Amino acid sequence: MGRVLLVTGGSGSLGRRVMARAAAAGWDAVGTYVSAACATATVRLDIRDRDAVRRVVAAVRPDAIVHAAAGRDRNDWAATADGAAHVALAAAGVRLVHVSSDAVFSGRLGEYGEDAVPDPVYAYGAAKAAAETAVRAVDPSAAVVRTSLILGDGNGAHEILTRDLIAGRVRGALFTDEIRKPVHVDDLADALLELAAGDYAGVLNVAGADAVSRYDLGVLVARRDGLDETAIPAGSLAALGLARPADLRLRTGRARALLSVRLRGATEFVRSGRG
Repeated sequence: MGRVLLVTGGSGSLGRRVMARAAAAGWDAVGTYVSAACATATVRLDIRDRDAVRRVVAAVRPDAIVHAAAGRDRNDWAATADGAAHVALAAAGVRLVHVSSDAVFSGRLGEYGEDAVPDPVYAYGAAKAAAETAVRAVDPSAAVVRTSLILGDGNGAHEILTRDLIAGRVRGALFTDEIRKPVHVDDLADALLELAAGDYAGVLNVAGADAVSRYDLGVLVARRDGLDETAIPAGSLAALGLARPADLRLRTGRARALLSVRLRGATEFVRSGRG
């Protein structure tokens, strides 16, 4: 039997990819779900339940944990913040890789390195910042991975939103002044697995190579999927006066030097198709 990896949120878009790629990286992976079991997630776990988290970790006895679970609602503080603390407490003595987000920042600085201090401007970012604080306080040896928009296999939230906007299934717009550094889900999954096998401690930015607007990213997705890019509604945070982070470019020099995985840019991996 190889090393055992516990993946919280193994039924989610990122968790499924971590599970799918774990065997090739030498792991026997166990995934958790909260509402519906699937091929990649067979252990039920509500991370809001501290005792349940402890029971699952004790039963699985993992060598490492990738905490990729999140609340079913982006404003679910109990899952996003408290849940991360529960996982960190239960993981005592176990290698922990915690997945965080560029949403911990306001976007006022534009570029953010690993030492940047979180200054969130909305509830989800505040919950992710609180989660980081809890994990680092409980387990200073944990790796805290800040990432950006995750896509590449067709199941990313931005990919789904782009298709829904074009089809008219939802109302809204993709903003031309909201800048991110999207990462391919496979690149991120491989980075998490590599970190699970290592000993890097602290924050690490793992994002794609290209800084693109949400609108331009939608155009790339539409072209890849053979959809009408002119049907994508465009908007501007500045024009609408919305209090959302505009420019969240994560500096990734440290990750590029540390990791063997190549963090591709969206203009490469979206245009080249899924996978």
